[in-house]
Amino acid sequence: MTLYELNGLVRQTLELTLDSSYWVQAEISELRVNRHCYLELVQKEERGGGLLAKARAQIWANRWAFIKAMFEQTTGQVLAAGMQVLVEVEVTFHELYGYSLNVVDIDPTYTLGDIAKRRQEILRQLEEEGISTMNKELPLPRLLQRVAVISSASAAGYGDFCNQLMHNKRGLAFKTELFPATMQGNEVEHSVIAALNRIAKQLDEWDAVVIIRGGGATSDLQGFDSLALAENVAQFPLPIITGIGHERDDTVIDLIAHTRVKTPTAAAEFLIHHQEEELDTLEDLAARLTESVRDTLQEETTRLKLLSSKIPLLFSEVKAREGVRIQRLTNLLANSSIQYIEQAKGKVDLLHQQLMLHAPMLVRNEQKRMELIESKLRSAQPDHILRLGFSIARVNGKAIKDASEVKEGDEIETTLAVGKVKSVVKS
Repeated sequence: MTLYELNGLVRQTLELTLDSSYWVQAEISELRVNRHCYLELVQKEERGGGLLAKARAQIWANRWAFIKAMFEQTTGQVLAAGMQVLVEVEVTFHELYGYSLNVVDIDPTYTLGDIAKRRQEILRQLEEEGISTMNKELPLPRLLQRVAVISSASAAGYGDFCNQLMHNKRGLAFKTELFPATMQGNEVEHSVIAALNRIAKQLDEWDAVVIIRGGGATSDLQGFDSLALAENVAQFPLPIITGIGHERDDTVIDLIAHTRVKTPTAAAEFLIHHQEEELDTLEDLAARLTESVRDTLQEETTRLKLLSSKIPLLFSEVKAREGVRIQRLTNLLANSSIQYIEQAKGKVDLLHQQLMLHAPMLVRNEQKRMELIESKLRSAQPDHILRLGFSIARVNGKAIKDASEVKEGDEIETTLAVGKVKSVVKS
């Protein structure tokens, strides 16, 4: 038997033995499109992440256009490596190319469930770290004028935001500065965190941060569902307002930021409305003060006119009455002094008792507040983050942020919560 005959026998056996198709759960480890879509599907161990199974797969062009459009319309996501999918496949075996799977259908609701599960896992971890509501608890400054903006410099949404803010009907003044960042794709997490770090170096110059992104496909929002980015937003010391330009879903940072609005224009309207409310309050106070002063002046003018007409008569009456009153007050003063001193002593004793009663409670309340602040500070310490299972990998003393920064043969030092591990890059 030749090799071709043997492979043909394998193909015939599979065709006779297996059903026409199967629904299979797998993770996409590689995806490449060149008219047809070529995939590598894998299954990993639940713990450790080691590979249990791997198979080549393809979606032929006549099915790829339909599957791609249907998946993106349903999930709002682009089919990409790293996704968990439920696909209907035909098992094929070719004498020359070997075993592979033809993908004929996909269930997008399965991937939607996995995306939602990842989001919930990030939110659960933020809750466990005690930081999920930290940014929401920050007070908005009453005078909210100085705004740091994180956006793409070329985004239409950024232009709409600035135009709306600077041309408001009541002529309110705002100061803005753009901190450029990539707002779609794989660089979102790193780029937005870097922008937040630049703002953090000049906190005293800003009242709030606005993260905006105009329109675009919902599929571009995956970068905003990031644990590292969410931790930075949650713990940022200024209120963060998000206007990422979508209504269908909330990203993780929408859920943990101080305020979430739908679009960049809505973010500008939020800032304008906040200032208008403060201006209305000031104008109302000014009007009430003016009215009060005017009424008081009118009343005093009338009273003075009436008194001026009665002064000659009152002077003589007052002179006689005050003589009698002064004599009476002189008599009362001697008697009242002792009584007044006794009453004052009693008030002092009462205040002393109240102070002794309430002081311990005030001290305990302040101690509890300080303990809460210390707990939040400890949760943000690097040692605490390492104890949660994170680690820092360095090559030549420099932290690694991208796999392209290392090459085969490099020695990597990994810092854990306890101790360090050195390893050598094999691939």
